[in-house]
Amino acid sequence: MDKIFAIYKPKGPTSYDMIRKIKKEIGNDIKIGHAGTLDPLASGILVIAIGGATKNISEEVAKEKEYIAKIKLGVRSSTDDEEGEKTRSTNYELRINIEEIEKVLKIFIGKIQQVPPVYSALKINGKEAYKRMRSGEVIEMKSREVEIKSIDVLTYDWPFLVIKVITGPGVYIRSLARDIGEKLGVWGYMSDLERTRVGDFTKENAIEISDIKNIFGVDKTL
Repeated sequence: MDKIFAIYKPKGPTSYDMIRKIKKEIGNDIKIGHAGTLDPLASGILVIAIGGATKNISEEVAKEKEYIAKIKLGVRSSTDDEEGEKTRSTNYELRINIEEIEKVLKIFIGKIQQVPPVYSALKINGKEAYKRMRSGEVIEMKSREVEIKSIDVLTYDWPFLVIKVITGPGVYIRSLARDIGEKLGVWGYMSDLERTRVGDFTKENAIEISDIKNIFGVDKTL
């Protein structure tokens, strides 16, 4: 069972929840890893490595990724997504035009400095940032260089902006949504996210958890 494949993660479970479900299907003693965490509120492609293939997982993490992101403008979220406490901007009624949005989006294409969300799994002195925040700590995330290869507007109907984003590794779409809103002067947060591609893995060639036993030929009694 040395394989790399993609599953489609629905909204709700964490990436590690998906790992646990796979282990339940094919056996708890099998080594499993994943390439690139998806937040519980996000759906889409999660690349899974099993057995000896876990040695190559870093190669999958480094590959190009594609997302469809829905941004709600005019509102800020404490977590930069739908889960957090919301605050409406005093500029909520500005109704930014599409020309201004497209002008701002160009700023974020290429290699940029990005500050990850404070509610993220990035570790600070060995402990995840979100755990430190939930325990009452005040933390400051450092910016880091990431690459955004393209941003295309799919639809726009104030206050919702839907974009397709192609990125290199390490990009937080929540941070991108937040930063786009700030540049527009109205705030913003990521209200929905789907990862549609990781490298050559797409929605079309991803599998469902329920199909794993059939694909791997695992005895149904396991």
